[in-house]
Parts: sequence; structure tokens; C-alpha cells
Amino acid sequence: MKRSKWLEAGVGAFVLAGFLGLVFLGLQVSGFAPGQAEQNFTVYANFSNIGGLKERSRVTMAGVTVGRITNIELDPKWLEGRVTMEIDSDVGEKLSEDSTASILTAGLLGEKYIGLSTGGAPEMIKDGGTIRDTQSALVLEELIQQFVSNMSK
Repeated sequence: MKRSKWLEAGVGAFVLAGFLGLVFLGLQVSGFAPGQAEQNFTVYANFSNIGGLKERSRVTMAGVTVGRITNIELDPKWLEGRVTMEIDSDVGEKLSEDSTASILTAGLLGEKYIGLSTGGAPEMIKDGGTIRDTQSALVLEELIQQFVSNMSK
């Protein structure tokens, strides 16, 4: 009888550890992970097509995550998607005014995220500034439509 209780306790501990591991991975993927560095440099960018970009998606520079998307809305003046990004302050202070923001896809059909590239201008973007040079999302359906219409000519 004693051996059975130890076996049941061991199996229960193993199942609990597996469940906690899944919760941890879920938090990491969703962007809700606790203990992330404070991101307090706000930058905006307008895109003509955000193509499936979501809030809490990552913002990267040279493949390294440097921030998160905090808000996506329609800009009433330009009628484009306005994306609000919270970037680590040590990176945000080094973004030049001619930096570019592109909506990228992880893999062929993976998650959408924003990739930043810094420019060469001596002036830096201020907190609350806007990145003017943007590249919208590549929409697979539009590419297929262009290919089919070009083939029919």
C-alpha cells in the first residue's frame, strides 16, 4: 500500500510539472510573460495594410525582440492602420528619424511582427515620434491575384 501512494504522488507531481510547463510556454508565446523589461519608449507607424498584425506582437531589430505592439487603430486623418509600439528605451533612443518599419512574417504563414531598421540621419526619433518610412504586410492573396491576372494577358 505504501508503495502505491508514493507512485501516485510521483505521477501527480509529474502531471503538475507538465501543466505548469505548458502554462509558462503559453505565457511566453502570448506576450504576457512576467518579468519582462520595462518598455517605455513609444513610437508610432502608419501602414496601408497591416495584414493580420495583432496587438502584443513583437517588434524586432536585427532579429532581436526590442518591444511589443500595444495598439492598432485606424488613423482618421490618413485612413491607414496606425500602430503603437512600446520599445525598450535604450533602443528607442538610438532610432534615427529615417528608420524604417516593415511588417514581416515568421516563416511562410507564421505570425506577423514588425521589423525595425535604423537609418543614417543624425537626428533621433523622440518619444512619441512617428516612423514615416514603412512597408506594409505582404498579402498572399494579392500576390496570387496579380500572378493569375498577369498569366491571363
